[in-house]
Amino acid sequence: MSTVSIRKPFAGPSWSPLLALVIATLLVCIAGFGGALLELVRRWNQQEEYSHGFLIPLVTLWLLWARRDALRASIGQPSLVGPALILVAVLMHITGELSAVWLLSQVGFIVALFGIALAFGGYSLLKITFIPIAYLLFAIPLPYFIDAVLTLQLQLMSSELGVAFISLFQIPVYLDGNIIDMGTYKLQVVEACSGLRYLYPLLSLSFLAAYLFQGRFWQRAVIFLSGIPIAIGMNGLRIGIVGILVDRWGSQMAEGALHFLEGWVIFLACAALLGGEMFALAYLSGRRLFEVFHAPVFEAAPAKERSTIAARKFPALASLAMLCISGLVVFHLSGRSEIIPERTRFVAFPTRLAQWQGQPSSLDLDTEQALKADDYLLANYSQSDGKVVNFYVSYYASQRKNESPHSPIVCLPGGGWLITRLDRRNFDGAGPGHQFNRVIIQKGSSRNLVYYWFNERGRTIADEYWAKWYLLLDSIKKNRTDGALVRLVTEINPNETEADADSRLESFMNVALPRLTNFVPPDEATGVNTALVRSTGWHS
Repeated sequence: MSTVSIRKPFAGPSWSPLLALVIATLLVCIAGFGGALLELVRRWNQQEEYSHGFLIPLVTLWLLWARRDALRASIGQPSLVGPALILVAVLMHITGELSAVWLLSQVGFIVALFGIALAFGGYSLLKITFIPIAYLLFAIPLPYFIDAVLTLQLQLMSSELGVAFISLFQIPVYLDGNIIDMGTYKLQVVEACSGLRYLYPLLSLSFLAAYLFQGRFWQRAVIFLSGIPIAIGMNGLRIGIVGILVDRWGSQMAEGALHFLEGWVIFLACAALLGGEMFALAYLSGRRLFEVFHAPVFEAAPAKERSTIAARKFPALASLAMLCISGLVVFHLSGRSEIIPERTRFVAFPTRLAQWQGQPSSLDLDTEQALKADDYLLANYSQSDGKVVNFYVSYYASQRKNESPHSPIVCLPGGGWLITRLDRRNFDGAGPGHQFNRVIIQKGSSRNLVYYWFNERGRTIADEYWAKWYLLLDSIKKNRTDGALVRLVTEINPNETEADADSRLESFMNVALPRLTNFVPPDEATGVNTALVRSTGWHS
């Protein structure tokens, strides 16, 4: 049986003042990080894949309550590392508030809790509280841009697994991106079916199960990591079952209550597989499941003399003071108005660019709502030879609320396109600093050439992660987060080479890019427009 030794409570003066100080510090910490914590609740409420977040704090409280005697007995010599950790957490929180990168503030809150444990009870208290506090990490959603990439990859994997399962029943099926074509019916594997609503809660469950499984380290690691293939595989099975039901009894089987209930059934099946895995590992170890699946047992050890309450005041009071000051700083920063540069709307973008004639177009309503751009331009430009360049620019006046351009590398595979080549180049016509991504995509016999880059406050950036880094810096230094994605696409015709398609896109860039300055504000943009009104794009 796995045990952790603890000391018996020290028989000294009353610890009521210390308890009151702990409670006050925790309340100030929660209040100071309140904006970031409310954002957590908002995402738990709006995104089903994170709805399990409501349960995570309750599990943490249960873990702490289960070891309440150990908590009292483990209060040791306070450590000055605690206030240092709280200072790190405060800096993370202020940076997160300045940049609206909520992840920094939310992780900072957990770092602050570690600091509080060290400041009041030293390393012995941190040892007892570490896992319950660390478990709160599973309540923090991923940033939206990582979420989008992961969602698409899981959509494609789930689609492939679903098609493989459907094929086992000799049902004709064809996969086009994330669309399962069954002839009379097309089953689209949308974001809600990506498997994230199983993966995130199952990972939190598998971590808790691994912690409660009192076995060897490798066994615990297997239990935790197995949540990933179980969630993905079972979601593929779910999609396959929906496809079979549609083939047998019609499209109504993919909608309504059956789809919802089937999702819950699959999640319970995932949990059952996790339980079966633990049963097998316990059996291989020669023990029964409930002999190894339980909370750690804490055995009392002889008490050691500890410092008086007076000697432990400094780390505790220093922690409380820093949290109070950070709360006041964040409250002041929360009233700061972001600079929104004035610009011309895309409705005024010319349809005639030298020898290029444009034909305006628009996105469908669902795509518009998913992209959440403040303004966009979409048009097909062609010359006298009839060869077309599709020109798309999506503009975001503010990216503080996790609304930002979607990378084509994420979106194109979802449309069934296979990326066959990706490299990075400079556009000499705009100077050596103008980098862009050059992508060859293919679907069947059709091949397209794609150029794209991010135009961020006067910078042209090809790398998505560098774009996020500059977004963080500029949000702090310039109080600006506006930016745009610029994308050009042209077909590589059977009777031409890739060089011909490159020449066409470069020719169009030479005449189009100088006109973008008024529509995508540069670094030295002047004037502000604090009235943010969403547009419906160039077609308005």
